[in-house]
Amino acid sequence: MSDRYDGKPFLILIDAWVLDAIGHLDADWQATVEAMEPQLRQTFGGEGAWQEIVAEQMKFPEGLGAQVEQIWLDGKARFEEARGEAPDPVAFAQMFVDKNFQRAE
Repeated sequence: MSDRYDGKPFLILIDAWVLDAIGHLDADWQATVEAMEPQLRQTFGGEGAWQEIVAEQMKFPEGLGAQVEQIWLDGKARFEEARGEAPDPVAFAQMFVDKNFQRAE
């Protein structure tokens, strides 16, 4: 992946969770995080999918995914209007995580 995740193994899952919430988790990331599910279940307990495990560990409130998606959609429209091009969903996810989820650091 990148240096962003060195020493921060859970951070990739949080970034992926945000990308999934906004509908931009690509197939490679999806495969990576799905492959982690058995280890996540063993480490953190539970039987849910990786998204549920991340949400539980981060203590995300119910409905946060929909809120993140709305922030993305609103910001995307403003970005496109101002710059004439679509924003990068990965850059959005990383900035969103860095700003809002200090535990990820």
